[in-house]
Amino acid sequence: MDFLTYANDLLTSSLGPFGPLIAVGGLGLFMILLTIPMLMNQPEDPLKKLKRNASVVKEKKSEKERLRQGGRNEQLERFANFLEPQNVDELSAIQLKLTQAGYQSKDAVRVFHVAQLALGLIGLVAGVLYVTVLNADQNFDTQQLIMYTIGPGGVGYMLPKYWVTRRVGERQAQITAGFPDSLDMMLVCVEAGQSLDQSIIRVAKELRASYPALADEFEIVSYEMKAGKDKATVLRDMGTRCGVQDVSSFVTVLIQSQTFGTSIADALRVYAGEMRDKRVMRAEEAANKLPTKMTLATMMLTVPPLLIILVGPSVHGITQMGQ
Repeated sequence: MDFLTYANDLLTSSLGPFGPLIAVGGLGLFMILLTIPMLMNQPEDPLKKLKRNASVVKEKKSEKERLRQGGRNEQLERFANFLEPQNVDELSAIQLKLTQAGYQSKDAVRVFHVAQLALGLIGLVAGVLYVTVLNADQNFDTQQLIMYTIGPGGVGYMLPKYWVTRRVGERQAQITAGFPDSLDMMLVCVEAGQSLDQSIIRVAKELRASYPALADEFEIVSYEMKAGKDKATVLRDMGTRCGVQDVSSFVTVLIQSQTFGTSIADALRVYAGEMRDKRVMRAEEAANKLPTKMTLATMMLTVPPLLIILVGPSVHGITQMGQ
């Protein structure tokens, strides 16, 4: 009991009234950082080892499963229960958002949660160091202590989500900008006698230099069609991955054209014309917004110098008369 009292007095005298709380938090953080390497080096599950060393009869099936899971990180595989949401709807929503941001890796969800955890811990450590080392002689109240310690951790935890949201917006803007050109190219290919599959492959190659995000989507569509997947399902998946209304409408037009047996060239010609008109309208809208956005900057850069020029001599004259 005397030892605890002595430790409490020592922490209070060195770190302030919140010294015991800071010590407990630092100890907990140290235990977490100490546990992570131990978890990373845990032995392999015997059941997984038994499955990997299966008999020759199941070797072909195991090979297919290995190819299906190829590219996954085995270290992250061990912590799948901790790094992936157990709710199917929540997992699907995160996968869709990461796919729309361009991260189509099989471990994208796990890497996303690892980044959140790592940046959160780094921010928490930085906050604790700021309070205990850089400003050890300053007394913080409870609100300031929480803000300086937990605040950086919260910012680090939310930083990956902000980055993914920003990437989704940039990628959707790139797809929207390049989609009318892709329709024109696809129309030329179809009218030249190529099938829809061949035209998609050709458009993907031509768009690679200028619009890589849209080229990736068309390339995925071509690969899935080559693999024998249903064309309507492939096109719907493309609309879902892009998250752009123009692409979803285009997918609907192609599916309806295929269902009712109408000419794909006619459908592409009409829809490409609409997309060109829509791009012109977006450009006109941006041009009409420009004067409004420039008003504040114009006032800030024009009015103060004008006032100085007009009022400055008068003020100078009045001060000279007063002297």
